[in-house]
Amino acid sequence: MKTSVLILLSALLLLIALLSILPIHSESLIYDEVLRLHVIANSDSDADQELKLLVRDAILEETQKILKNAKSREEAEKIISEHSALLENIALETVRKNRFDYSVALELGREKYPTKNYESCAFPSGEYLSLRIKIGEASGENWWCVLFPPLCLSAATDKDAFTSVGITDSQYQIITETDNPKYKIRFKLLESFEQLIN
Repeated sequence: MKTSVLILLSALLLLIALLSILPIHSESLIYDEVLRLHVIANSDSDADQELKLLVRDAILEETQKILKNAKSREEAEKIISEHSALLENIALETVRKNRFDYSVALELGREKYPTKNYESCAFPSGEYLSLRIKIGEASGENWWCVLFPPLCLSAATDKDAFTSVGITDSQYQIITETDNPKYKIRFKLLESFEQLIN
């Protein structure tokens, strides 16, 4: 009987501890406010890695124009969907212009990401909507960033830039307080939980 009570009390204490550090509602909603960009190189050769960055630059140049007036992740998703053929064409033209004959595949869907630190913020690991661009065999090192809000170009570094596109005050606090041990633990727990599930 004593052992059962002790186990029950230990489980209860563990649950209380976890509730104080597990993701809060606002943190989980960050996933639904963000659109990521993921460019995957054909291989790890220097030439393929350089090509990956050229494709990235061409895509960012175009998305900066077409997403200029997007006010939410939903709007950004719609715009990207409507321009997917154009974006795929731009990526393919970049590949051809640099004298490669690789194919290019563009996909818009959910994708798992690890925690990512930027200059002024960090995004927790988890599943995000992602514009994925695969070059050739897509077996090389990849590159990713936050396409919306426009962190790929470091355009959104102050609070107004985040809140104007739907990031709430509490979400802003979560992604910008990167030195806060509480959030570091949460982000780590999210990664561990994702690995455990997989």
